[in-house]
Amino acid sequence: MVTIRDVAKESGFSSTTVSIVLNNAPLARYIPVVTKKRIERAAQKLGYRPNQFARSLRSKRSHTVGVMVFDMTDPFCTLILRGIENTLYQSSYLPILTDVHNERSRFERYLEMLLDRRIEALIVLANWLFLDINLLGDLEKSSIPTAMIGCELKTDTISSVIVDNEVGGHMALEHLHSLGHRKIAFIRGPKALTDSSPRWRGIRACAKECGLELDPRLIVELPESRDPMSSFESGHKLTEELIRQKRPFTALLAFDDMSAFGAIRALNKAGVRVPEQCSVIGFDDIATSALYTPSLTTVRQPMEAMGASAVGIVVDGINGVLEKREIAATHRKVAPELVARESTRSLL
Repeated sequence: MVTIRDVAKESGFSSTTVSIVLNNAPLARYIPVVTKKRIERAAQKLGYRPNQFARSLRSKRSHTVGVMVFDMTDPFCTLILRGIENTLYQSSYLPILTDVHNERSRFERYLEMLLDRRIEALIVLANWLFLDINLLGDLEKSSIPTAMIGCELKTDTISSVIVDNEVGGHMALEHLHSLGHRKIAFIRGPKALTDSSPRWRGIRACAKECGLELDPRLIVELPESRDPMSSFESGHKLTEELIRQKRPFTALLAFDDMSAFGAIRALNKAGVRVPEQCSVIGFDDIATSALYTPSLTTVRQPMEAMGASAVGIVVDGINGVLEKREIAATHRKVAPELVARESTRSLL
């Protein structure tokens, strides 16, 4: 590893002068331009790289942001992480990514390790596990700018970024109703998941506005699970149950894209063609939605934008800490978007 002493020897100047120039210290303005250029050329020739760890110890800054994901295998995370990474890169911050595997103990340990590494802010991609109020307490005690994606919080210390689930639920049912569907089956989200209640509220509001009666016999609910892929199997199984009832429906509104995929598989298996005999709509617009057969109509969460928004919030918080000004928690609700594809069609 090339040191400042090596650069000093190569350039012919003292280690102190080299250190002042390469660290752009306040005294550097008194050093002649010719001297600076000789030192910089020597550093470049030798391949000198500053010791960022030592710099961070001196400046008490790490230029790192912790990113905690509850389950990396969840397709919902991919685009959000892309939005986080891109925006941190543009802001000259390095992400430290951790996957807590939906385990409380791992969450606590990783949080401790991230704080030990003097991260300047924290971004958390939440899921149902975050209902544990003690986890929220752990984050509040960290006293660094923190933003959570996917969970609406009622707190003055932790910021949040979520999609407007109520609007999204309304949008999904409105689309099916506009296509002429009146006998609609529903796969609701697990009660424990914070997205489920507002999404269902939006569906009920739309039904009331349209004068549409929701048949309770056509409403099923996803079970709670730590496995993000389980909603495919659950969507398949619940749709089979709906088919076995022999109660006709011309459309199915699924809680998310994975359960919609499972529903389409069950319908095809039963000889029900999608969308000719039954339209299906999902929620999220994960990457595979456009590639599925038929391509899935869904309500898109602007996931990259949500990741970028969370970074904007914590970077503003970091600047607030540096400027010794108070920064209040920010709670943002972003608008969803209907993406109409091949899995829905007008009722003939």
